[in-house]
Amino acid sequence: MLPELRVLYFEDLEVGLTEILRKEISSSDVVGFAEITGDRNPIHLSEHFAARTPFGTRIAHGLYTAGLISAVLGTRLPGPGAVYISQTLNFRAPVRIGDTVEVKVAVAELIPERRRARLACTCSVGDEIVLDGEALVKVPKKEESDPLAMRMGGGRPA
Repeated sequence: MLPELRVLYFEDLEVGLTEILRKEISSSDVVGFAEITGDRNPIHLSEHFAARTPFGTRIAHGLYTAGLISAVLGTRLPGPGAVYISQTLNFRAPVRIGDTVEVKVAVAELIPERRRARLACTCSVGDEIVLDGEALVKVPKKEESDPLAMRMGGGRPA
């Protein structure tokens, strides 16, 4: 699952613009995230251990779920060239192996003088919100990213 790249510039954004990504969480996703981060908490990796927790089964790392928000920001809304400034995260419910997470990112506010976009972010499994928060990102202007405009003196790299 690699989302197709879509480049949006600050000029392309409007309040309410929304992007959705769906991802089924696999055991290999969770194991891979543990290997990359070093977070080997057995609640994520051991069915035997997880069975004795209130969840009753293995759950995905909360930051893995949050990472799916990053996938939307970096590939679709706003896409390549966007730079994270901040992210708030509220973990509401666990994500289990086999769950399909729906990530929804929507433009909530545009701050033109700083080329910032405030984005409302939610992750849901079925009708239940499992994670929500807001992201603040810096979004390039088209003239800053257009090689021809840069050669003509119309912009500089962000």
